Amino acid sequence: MSRLPSPSPDATAPTPPGIRVRAGRLAFGDKVLFDDLSVDLVGGRWTCLLGPSGIGKTSLIKMIAGLVPIPAATTIECDDGRALNGRIAYMAQQDLLMPWLSLIDNVTIGARLRAGRRAAPDLAARARGLLDRVGLGARADDRPAACSAGMRQCAALVRTLLEDRPVVLMDEPFSALDAITRVRVQDLAAELLVDRTVLLVTHDPLEALRLGHHVHVMSGRPARIDEALAPDGAPPRTPTDPAILAHHGELLSRLLAAST
Repeated sequence: MSRLPSPSPDATAPTPPGIRVRAGRLAFGDKVLFDDLSVDLVGGRWTCLLGPSGIGKTSLIKMIAGLVPIPAATTIECDDGRALNGRIAYMAQQDLLMPWLSLIDNVTIGARLRAGRRAAPDLAARARGLLDRVGLGARADDRPAACSAGMRQCAALVRTLLEDRPVVLMDEPFSALDAITRVRVQDLAAELLVDRTVLLVTHDPLEALRLGHHVHVMSGRPARIDEALAPDGAPPRTPTDPAILAHHGELLSRLLAAST
């Protein structure tokens, strides 16, 4: 992957908000996924969430994103007192690329639809730069059908990064990538989302420990979220660091307990 200069931090930009979920409840008929669930997403930090399949991780991230109905007793609020609406970028498990558009058109479509003719003149250049960073610079004009699942997932990540929002919600964003590409794209995400409020849902304990400031396990029925494990150092952490490997063992123990 080629390198581009990282954007200079804006000293005047407000701190991304922390998010509090209280009395979270979600049920489908008689099936209660979670009830009276609480979690805090610390502003400007990565929170990673693991747990068994079907426990409710995707449902929780969709609730925070406003994609499922929120019960009256549930509160989801920012610690700066402002609404979340308009401040979230959301990346789903599926790439959701439009098959009739090229990759470059797919990753810029949100900005172009919102701004129309007022879209930033450097939008295409920034999009091509990010596509180059994830190894897709030469494929920018290809349609999704000509790309592998991993390539499409990388394009979906670029689309999310281009949204440039203070809160980023990502559901298994790197799951379709091969091991080497996965590490490189994790590094890119950590670089470009520094100081954002990020919630990452993943099944990969090492990925959570590389990227998360706070790592939680979701378990039980109805589900609960455990006390955070907080690795030292700034993401992305070295996967062979003895401290990370020690945390990996502890996190695997938590996940095994959650699966029983």
